Amino acid sequence: MHQTLWHRRAFAYDFDGTRHRRRGPEFCVLLVVPVLILVLFVWGSVLGRPPWHLRVQNTTSHHRLANVSLPPESVPRYLRGVQDCSIRDILQTNLTFLSTAHPLPVHEFVERRNRLAEALFHDGLDAFVVEPGYTFSYYANVSQKDWEVWEPEERPFLMVVQPREGKAKTTFLVPSFEAERARLLDMPFEEPIELVTQEEHWNPYDTLFNSSIFARGTAPKIMVDEEMRDFISRGLSHAGFSTVGLGGHVEQVRQIKSEREVGILRAVNSGTIESLRAMRQCLTPGLSEDDVAKVLDNTMRAAGLDPFFDIVLFDENASNPHGGTNGSKSLTNETFVLIDVCAHLHGYSSDICRTFLPPFSTPPTSEQDAMHLSPELAKKLRVWDIVFEAQTASLAALHENSTAAAVDVAARDVITEAGYGDAFTHRVGHGIGIKAHESPYLHKGNVNATLKAGMTFTSEPGIYLEGKFGVRHEDVLLVKASGQPEVLSGSRAVGPWDP
Repeated sequence: MHQTLWHRRAFAYDFDGTRHRRRGPEFCVLLVVPVLILVLFVWGSVLGRPPWHLRVQNTTSHHRLANVSLPPESVPRYLRGVQDCSIRDILQTNLTFLSTAHPLPVHEFVERRNRLAEALFHDGLDAFVVEPGYTFSYYANVSQKDWEVWEPEERPFLMVVQPREGKAKTTFLVPSFEAERARLLDMPFEEPIELVTQEEHWNPYDTLFNSSIFARGTAPKIMVDEEMRDFISRGLSHAGFSTVGLGGHVEQVRQIKSEREVGILRAVNSGTIESLRAMRQCLTPGLSEDDVAKVLDNTMRAAGLDPFFDIVLFDENASNPHGGTNGSKSLTNETFVLIDVCAHLHGYSSDICRTFLPPFSTPPTSEQDAMHLSPELAKKLRVWDIVFEAQTASLAALHENSTAAAVDVAARDVITEAGYGDAFTHRVGHGIGIKAHESPYLHKGNVNATLKAGMTFTSEPGIYLEGKFGVRHEDVLLVKASGQPEVLSGSRAVGPWDP
């Protein structure tokens, strides 16, 4: 009989008395917490507001996490019991995972722009030009929606960063009638922002080219961001700029995370995992995929996280990695549940995936029990182990001076040797930060991308068997200066009954 990894791990926990090791340090405290939560729920109902609007005390650091929750979305009446259970469970953690996340100070953005200036000088560029979006937000804390709530429009609002004596000189091209609104954005600068303004009947790109920030008689070499719309890039080229796409040392600025960024990524990814674990304990037979997604999203909101992507897939629906079915399949005792979910915190993203069995599915407690598993469930468990081993292999390859390709190949070799190579249909991972998907991308063709300490990645190998089920494990990892990467998503899965 094939003895699976989860089986060996399960027996280790059963026999040495540490099966619930995650709850170990807090177990005594949590004996009291349910009573306190019950009191707070009664109090909340009397006050007429949802019970997860709590002032939560971080008992470890004595830092009060007040009013962190986000408003929940409504759920059908039949889901309220499951949702209340899930929210109680996540609040019992005291939300301690949030303790490493703090809003970024102004000087963090100043440092970023100065590092960008150094990269521009190293790459022989005169300026970096970006319009509102993720990269603009990274350097100046303004998203596309912050600037244009309605829709992206034709008038360009551009940030121009230039290297000046080792530091960044930043100027904004803006329509004249929008100049004051640009100042009111309260962007993270230590001095008043500098503007180049253009009237409505002027060509904005000629205005920038002829402005005092660029020397006359030259064709300034500028790098445009990957999110730059084509008509703006063409407008800059036609005005006389020599434009190049994102790359080199400039692209690497965002790839290397600061300690503050790592703290936020650790919080949002650990919180997403803990929300999933809290929700799983409350699942009941007959729930649909959409039901589970709704409860999980509100559990994350109760923890102060803002969900923006959540796919829940049962059994054969998970054989398509990103789903596409209608969310109506029902949960049963042997259902393999695949959940891939993302949330935001302070502008940074989580991206985790777990595959597990429901809590009302009983794990075998002996070799005899394991021998009597259904053939379908036994196969699910074997595939679960193979994918876990593949992820473990990818972690061993995720170190400084390795290549993006090597990480993918390490995981792919494990799955191929197990006979499922054709069923691993996507890359093993990607960078992550203010976007859920950032460069570098971990695929076997990316042989020239070298990993550096401070980079953050997902590792998410999978096996997808058409018409049967799919398995994927995804965690977020920090490349260290030496040794194994740090798991920023709290802790890896232990087994199908302990994700």
